[in-house]
Amino acid sequence: MNYTKLSNGISWVLHPFVLPVYMIVLLLTATTFALYPANVKFYLLWVVVLYAVIIPILALGVLRSLGRISDYRVDDRRERMLVGTVCYVLCAVTISKIPSVVFLRKFMGAAACCEAMCFAVSLRWKISLHLTGMGAAVALLVVMNVAGVGHMLLPLTIALLGAG
Repeated sequence: MNYTKLSNGISWVLHPFVLPVYMIVLLLTATTFALYPANVKFYLLWVVVLYAVIIPILALGVLRSLGRISDYRVDDRRERMLVGTVCYVLCAVTISKIPSVVFLRKFMGAAACCEAMCFAVSLRWKISLHLTGMGAAVALLVVMNVAGVGHMLLPLTIALLGAG
């Protein structure tokens, strides 16, 4: 069996850019956020996709065209971490306009803090942004299970397997 293809596939599926999208979809379908009107849920999903996926990919494209990075894999992850930190902060600011989504704003703020901490640590040591993102997802789901928000045991199990 070719484990390189399997590991690359898992890496793409659990990429730090798409983890917030998975978490927002889970929050909008399996928690009290599911009671929001469809247009509010679509707005929240669009904002997260925009700031967590589209803008970082466009920013990496601009960095590539300017010659700041050699390829899209970004072996020196510091550029990607700085872009991610800025995007998560902007996402938190954008969704702060809706007063009832304080939890989501804090989630994006925590993601920005994780990226900033990874950037700081990466100045000295090599750190896995994938594992940091999965650890944050597991932590969020553990807190939600302890608080009794929604039925989060299956998502927690899947996140644990993904992090493992």
